[in-house]
Amino acid sequence: MTEHPIYSYSLCAALSLMLFFGFYFIFARTPDKAIFENYLRSRRIMAAALLLLAANYSVHFFFGIRFISQGLAVMMNLSTYFLSYWLFSSAMMTILNRFYITKRRLTIHISLWVLFSALACIVQLWLPQGPSRKTGLLILALWLVSYGIFLARRVIITYRRAVRIFNDTHSEDIGAYIKWLSIFTYWALIFGVGCGLLTFLPDKYIYIWILSSIPFYTYLFCSYMNYLLFYEKVEKAFETEISSEEEIMCNTEPESPNIDKQDTPAVYAEIDGKVKEWIEGDGYLNTGLTIKELADMLETNRTYLSGYIKTTCNMTFRDWITNLRLEYAKRLLTEHPDLTIADVAEKSGFQSPSHFTRLFRERTNCPPAKWRKNEVQ
Repeated sequence: MTEHPIYSYSLCAALSLMLFFGFYFIFARTPDKAIFENYLRSRRIMAAALLLLAANYSVHFFFGIRFISQGLAVMMNLSTYFLSYWLFSSAMMTILNRFYITKRRLTIHISLWVLFSALACIVQLWLPQGPSRKTGLLILALWLVSYGIFLARRVIITYRRAVRIFNDTHSEDIGAYIKWLSIFTYWALIFGVGCGLLTFLPDKYIYIWILSSIPFYTYLFCSYMNYLLFYEKVEKAFETEISSEEEIMCNTEPESPNIDKQDTPAVYAEIDGKVKEWIEGDGYLNTGLTIKELADMLETNRTYLSGYIKTTCNMTFRDWITNLRLEYAKRLLTEHPDLTIADVAEKSGFQSPSHFTRLFRERTNCPPAKWRKNEVQ
């Protein structure tokens, strides 16, 4: 390894971080509440993935296996990446779907890993060097990449489904708290597939993907720590809105109650009158409002109410509430020039001034302060 000092230094730096992150995820304390059990499970699965990769890095760093037998190094890397792909995706899926980890899934993916590792051994140890071994390695690489894409796709679809459910049921932007899962999954897909392909690079270029792992795992660690601040709020929303795995895994809309088409206008007309009265009372300013709470206040069915909003306004529950709050905020901006932007945001029911400013800019293409100045002039 003395011929490649950058390789050794990069391995040492990445290994130290991964060991720290892995053991921290296992032993660091979380709030002593039952609701954090799922978060802790996800973090420990992620710790297993990090420590698995750390073990791989350790073999490279202390024994220089890549310089002893490149074939053995490739075989070990392929097997490690295959298992780590599943661990990474399982940690993400556990946050999105508390029903995800089952004995059946565990058996299937462990069996696939054993089969993949066995085939990697056969290709490296028993196939003669030449076209047959290269073909075998190519097939294994394609299998690894396809497996990673399959797992990442599952996470992204589940994430989008969760966000859609939250947008249809909550006035607050709950999906913003789990956006890091989407970012990390896309990054993991690029990084993971890159690792699998860069395994076959010449020795002097390997440090590239080792160094690239440092910002990757640092972002992961910071995201988990930051998510701890919002986890309880998000998990309560998950528990309230998602009662089975089918609701989060199946890309279908919830079933609507049986309503005769001739009765639909009458049902919506009744809801329309109640909604207008509720809007006149500025009920939408209550923070943390959910469609279930509003349906209870209006003494109607939440599915009818959701259908009414989508039919008459052509938007989700969250967008509908956001628009009502923004219109109220505009009135405050023009009628009360003494109020600060923070005051307007708070009185209009927004989570924070920054959140209000971002939404206002998205809807009007103009920040609140500038919009107020233009309106006053």
